[in-house]
Amino acid sequence: MTDTLEFSARDTLKYVAPAALAAVIAFVAFTLIGSTPLLRAMGLSAAVAGVALTVRSMGALMSLVGGLAIAFSPAYWAQAGGGGSAPATIVLALGAGAVLALILIILVQRPYVAVVAALAAFAVVFISQIGEPRSLRLTVLASAWLIYLLVQAVLTANPRPDEPPRYGYRFAAALRAGILLILAAATINDPLFVLFVPAVALGLIESRARIPMWYWLILGVIVVFGARGIMLTYVSPQWWGVTVDMALSSRSNVPFLVADGWRDGARWITTFGLLVSQFTFAGVALSVLGVARLARWYPPLGTVMMVAYATFFAFGLAYFGRDRSTLLLPLLMIQTFLMCYAVHAIGQWASKVLRTPEVLTVRWAAPAVLAILPAFLFLQVVK
Repeated sequence: MTDTLEFSARDTLKYVAPAALAAVIAFVAFTLIGSTPLLRAMGLSAAVAGVALTVRSMGALMSLVGGLAIAFSPAYWAQAGGGGSAPATIVLALGAGAVLALILIILVQRPYVAVVAALAAFAVVFISQIGEPRSLRLTVLASAWLIYLLVQAVLTANPRPDEPPRYGYRFAAALRAGILLILAAATINDPLFVLFVPAVALGLIESRARIPMWYWLILGVIVVFGARGIMLTYVSPQWWGVTVDMALSSRSNVPFLVADGWRDGARWITTFGLLVSQFTFAGVALSVLGVARLARWYPPLGTVMMVAYATFFAFGLAYFGRDRSTLLLPLLMIQTFLMCYAVHAIGQWASKVLRTPEVLTVRWAAPAVLAILPAFLFLQVVK
C-alpha cells in the first residue's frame, strides 16, 4: 500500500471539475434567480461542491447531478433570497481555507490533504473570531464536508475486495484529523451538529486503525458539550413531556423536542412527507434502494450512512419547530448520496443485463436519467 496518492495537475482538475461546475451553476442560480447576497451564495455553493465531491467516485456526471439535486431541493433553496449577508468571520475563514487549499494543490498536488488543511484554516479563523452562534451557513457547509470526509475515511479503510488499496496511513490520519476538526468547530457553532457523532464513532471503529486516546477524549468532550447545548437550546421543560396532539394544537411555534414524538404514527408520516416534498416519491424510493445496495456492496459504509440517517430522522420525529426542514438539511445531504448510489447501482445492473459497455451505462446513461430530478426541482423552486 502506498503511503500517499500522487495527483498530477490534470488529474486534480479532472477530479474537482464536476463539483466546481455544480457549485458555479448553483452560485449563478442563487444570485441571479434567488436574489441571494453574494457572501451567502458563496457559502451555499461551497456546500454544494462538498456534496458533489462526496459522490465523485460514481462518475463525473453523477457528481454534477448530485450537487444540483441538493442545491435545488426546496429546503436548501429556502436558504437563498434577500436578507443579511454572512458574517465577516465566515468570509475570512472561507478565504483562508480556499487560499491554503490552492497553494497546497499547486505545490504538493494532493487535493485530499489540501481539503483537510483548508478546513483547518477555516476553523482557526472562525473560532479565533468567535463567529456567529448557530450560523446556518456554517452548519450547512460543515455538514457537507464532514459527510465527504467520513465517506472517504470509510472507503479508504474498507475498499471492496475487487478494488486495489486506496490510500495510505498518512491520508487516513489526515481524514481523521479533518473529521475531528469539523466536529469541534461546528458543534461550537450549533450543538445539534453532535448528532453526527454516532456515525463518526462507528466509522472510526470500522477503520480498524489505532485511534489515540486523546482523540477519543476530545470526541467525548464534544459529545458532552453538544449534549449540554441541545438540552439548553432544543429542550424545554414546558414542552418535553406534552403529548404530540397538544404540541400540534398549539398556535404558537414550538421550537423544542417532544419526548413522545417518535411514538406517534402521524409524525412518521409527516417526516416521510417532508422527504418526499424535497425529492419526490421517486427520490425516496431511490434512497431506500441505495441503502439496500450499500448494505450489499459496501456494508461498512452502508452501516455508517444508516446510523447518520437514523440519528437525524429521529430528531425530525421529536422536533416540532417550523424550521425543522432547515435543521434536517444534513439528512437531505445523506439522502442525496443514497439516491446517487442507487442510480449508480442501477447503471451497473443495466450494463450486465443489456450487455452494453459499462462506461456508457454507468457513467452517462444512468446519471442522465437522474438529471431529470434536479431539473424538475429547479422548475418547482423558481415558480
